[in-house]
Amino acid sequence: MPFFCLGRNMKIQQGRVSIKEGIVIGEGGGRSLKADIFLPPLEEKSRPAVLFIHGGGWIEGDRSQLRGYGILLARLGFVCMCNSYRLSNESIWPAQIQDVNCAIRYLRTNATDLGLDPDRIGVSGNSAGGHLSLMAAATNYDQIFEGEGGSNKVSSEIKAVCAIYPPTTIRQLEMLNPLENAFLMLMGKEAKKEDFDKASPLNYVTEDYPPCMLIHGSTDSVVRLKDSTKFYEKLIEFNRPASLHIFSEEEHAFDGEPDYGRAIADLQALFFKKYL
Repeated sequence: MPFFCLGRNMKIQQGRVSIKEGIVIGEGGGRSLKADIFLPPLEEKSRPAVLFIHGGGWIEGDRSQLRGYGILLARLGFVCMCNSYRLSNESIWPAQIQDVNCAIRYLRTNATDLGLDPDRIGVSGNSAGGHLSLMAAATNYDQIFEGEGGSNKVSSEIKAVCAIYPPTTIRQLEMLNPLENAFLMLMGKEAKKEDFDKASPLNYVTEDYPPCMLIHGSTDSVVRLKDSTKFYEKLIEFNRPASLHIFSEEEHAFDGEPDYGRAIADLQALFFKKYL
């Protein structure tokens, strides 16, 4: 089993994490977008914040999946949010990234009330949520990906990103793994090759990409390890701060096991402590 030890400067705050559930943070597709917010036990100003984006192949899952990460990092002094976004059976791309960017803008707009520093916001996600995290890190300048969900007077820029077993290339070609239908459902039947390219984080890595941490299992049969290794190699090519943590002989969603989940929470805490 993995074991990680937090650095001396990562102190667990005593007391209870305050949880605000079902907060309306914007609108998407004519309905309310909701999120859960986790506030650290100690009331402080200008704290760093992390948005956690759930996975599920863009077609299932909900914000409760990463609730554990929200609580754990809140106890370490981070303001955390787990958001909901429109799934592909409700709206096709780019609705999903629009809703994610709406969540980031909500955090920035409400920074004073939440006690966070609007210039210290990071994002993290698992699987499909990892894909959305990587896209959020690079597309805040593009109105197509911003949408009109709310808080549109502020930027959706983030300072650091973590992606856990993320698809980094959205493929149009036939595939022999479970993501084939997920890709098609995300993009819609009318999508062309250029649409798939525009939805692929690998195509957005430049010299301006924020610090990035990638986490992947070596035997992942759903999202292949090469998705993360190619992304990491491109980050290094552009001389960007980057790290890749490979968990040997682990399948997709391996952090669902408590010991691994805690280890990855520790990795994220150390990463965001450094870059936020």
